[in-house]
Amino acid sequence: MHQGIDVHTHIIPEHFPKYAGTTKDLPWPSMAHDGCGHANVMISGKNFRTVADSAWDTGKRCTDMDAMHIHHQVLSPMPELLSYWLPAEDARVLLRYINEQIAGMVASDPKRFSGLGAVPLQDVDMAIRELEHAVKVLGLSGVEIAPNVNGIPVGDPRFEPFFEAAEKMGAAIFMHALRPAGKDRLVGPPVLEQIVGFPCEVALGIASLMTGGILERHANVRLACSHGGGAFAMVLARMQGTWKNLEPLRQAMPQEPKVYAQRLYYDTCVFDPQVLRFLMQSFGEKQLIIGTDYPFGIYERDPVGMLERAGLTPQQVELLTSGNAKRFLGLS
Repeated sequence: MHQGIDVHTHIIPEHFPKYAGTTKDLPWPSMAHDGCGHANVMISGKNFRTVADSAWDTGKRCTDMDAMHIHHQVLSPMPELLSYWLPAEDARVLLRYINEQIAGMVASDPKRFSGLGAVPLQDVDMAIRELEHAVKVLGLSGVEIAPNVNGIPVGDPRFEPFFEAAEKMGAAIFMHALRPAGKDRLVGPPVLEQIVGFPCEVALGIASLMTGGILERHANVRLACSHGGGAFAMVLARMQGTWKNLEPLRQAMPQEPKVYAQRLYYDTCVFDPQVLRFLMQSFGEKQLIIGTDYPFGIYERDPVGMLERAGLTPQQVELLTSGNAKRFLGLS
């Protein structure tokens, strides 16, 4: 069986530094360990998530990777740690620490790990400086971002300098859903935020980058999208089918929607071989990369096996397991 590169995995540090700022009641994270290999991620006095030590222990990760036929993981922060809602300087301190933790995990076994950090996008100038530090000083491949920053879509013009800087640096960007729109419309258990809300949020983020002109003006940005681009493959068909007949849409996007969509990368965290084939038809076989959402409870346990169950050719399997990920990460 092929061995893959998993671009969608997350880490949580074993410990967080104590908050040293002056803001009162800040939702600064901490870890409460049970002494048996698990910890609660505590935010504002509440347990945000209970995690196993595979969230920070590279040895445990390697054992799981071998079982999943994954030879290399790209490490990125748990999305809630992006911390856009903190004061920018406080977020910078926290994210610098997290980026250093990721760089340390990569340094412990660079054959098996690469890293994506995080930046305080609530302050674009500060985010650009932290991006430069993450890439040029810490040696990370790029950063993880969300489709919105405190409700403002990433396609908004205020974020364009960040994408311009990432393009110039050759930094990879992984866009992962976070605090999605429409949570108030969900009926049922809280996990529906991740299951239903996240795919819709990713689609909104991609569309904003297209209609906001960022993908037109920065065609060389290397950007990958979580959860197979979420609902965007269906949205793309609708945009493509109406683009020729709607002048406002053509003004927002001078080129056909599929031109922009097929420049981006999309992970395979979709749990169904038929959906995977649909994504290949929509975006192209050179734009899909393995993603599992490891180590959280809903991660894809058999990512390479799903590629083979989809009936792909050996050449396509090679692209999806490693070739496309290397291009996204700038390794080839």
